[in-house]
Amino acid sequence: MTPRGPGGPRAGGTTARHRRRRAAGAAALALGLSAVLAGCSDYDSPSDTARKAESAVGSIASEASGAVESATAEAGRRLDDIQDGIDVKNDVTTGPPVTESDGRVRTEVTARNTDDSTRSFAVQVDFRDADGQLIDTVIVTVDHVQPGHSATATARSTHDLPAEPRTEVARAVRY
Repeated sequence: MTPRGPGGPRAGGTTARHRRRRAAGAAALALGLSAVLAGCSDYDSPSDTARKAESAVGSIASEASGAVESATAEAGRRLDDIQDGIDVKNDVTTGPPVTESDGRVRTEVTARNTDDSTRSFAVQVDFRDADGQLIDTVIVTVDHVQPGHSATATARSTHDLPAEPRTEVARAVRY
């Protein structure tokens, strides 16, 4: 990467562009969360709840720690809403993050079903910068994993992220 101006690659327009995208994403996230919360009912199946969580917590797109904390808390609440869900964080892994041509980052999420029945998984994937700061969170579902098998899904950020992000499984619920 070639430096742009005296401050290096993040000087000038790049940092401002990231802030604008993150601010726009935060506004979209807040609107999406309120819409999903208004549409939830006590009659949602675990699969419906996981899909709503996946949709509602599509991305955290703000540098503001308050927005990150709020969206992370909402992701936790949505995962808690899955009836008969079991915490299986140790049965889920992420692959190496890959930055796509549009600047978004994707990672493969692999869920291993150690149960004796076909199960689905709702997985919260955190994206962190080189300093370990949380910069994005998404929820992805891995559906209908056969007993004793693994299946994958792709977690993808909804905005471009700083260079060399890391991914980690924050939570995973099998249902």
